[in-house]
Amino acid sequence: MDEKKKIILKLENICQSYVVKDGVKDAVDNVSFEIYDNEFLVLLGPGHCGKTVLMNLIAGLETPVGGKIYLDGEEIHGSDRRIGMVFQSLNLMPWRTVMANVEFGLEISGVKKDERRKVAQKYIDLVGLTGFENSYPHELSGGMKQRVGIARAYTNNPEILLMDEPFGQLDAQTRYAMEEEVLRIWEQEKRTIIFVTNNIEEAVFLADRIVLLSKCPATVKQIYDLKDLPRPRNMTDTEFLRIRSEVSENTDLAL
Repeated sequence: MDEKKKIILKLENICQSYVVKDGVKDAVDNVSFEIYDNEFLVLLGPGHCGKTVLMNLIAGLETPVGGKIYLDGEEIHGSDRRIGMVFQSLNLMPWRTVMANVEFGLEISGVKKDERRKVAQKYIDLVGLTGFENSYPHELSGGMKQRVGIARAYTNNPEILLMDEPFGQLDAQTRYAMEEEVLRIWEQEKRTIIFVTNNIEEAVFLADRIVLLSKCPATVKQIYDLKDLPRPRNMTDTEFLRIRSEVSENTDLAL
């Protein structure tokens, strides 16, 4: 990654642990890395290694026991409106339509109906759900529900979008389609994205850089810069397969 790019987020010596019945369990141990403006950064690691804990810390859902998080050069504490999140479990409100789910954040912020509808419609169109504004979640496929979640997060205008294994519950075909879709949206509506996965192929397909984490407690094993791997990426390309193999051999556990 070009060193001249703006650093938008910085994690400095982040540690997190929890009290359990037989003592203290460390989940994250002295993790430091930087994220650049408009970057697509992937956190990759084995299951239950602390990836989601890191995302919760960045989102302000948890407070680290050690270390600091900086956004735009200033230390942040707790949640910040400049950071949005798309969860694997979307928690769409089943009694609200697609439009009503997408505009919910603006509604509770007191934005007037006409304005919030205009903004919500922009992102419904962006994620390819034009015509489904009046549909309810039970009428949507898994991939369409994920699109609603992405549109809802974008509507709140975050500088950074956190995506915590958003495609983990989708079938393989839908997952591939959504990987291509999230790249299309990111390239059209540039935001910084931090994406969590335990799938090496998905990480190499999506990332500008991959932060490879160790097994629990999470530490940074290595950072891979993929800026020279051209987009759109072909999963059967020789260089793609070489990088995938290199990352796989450096991973603590089979993913």
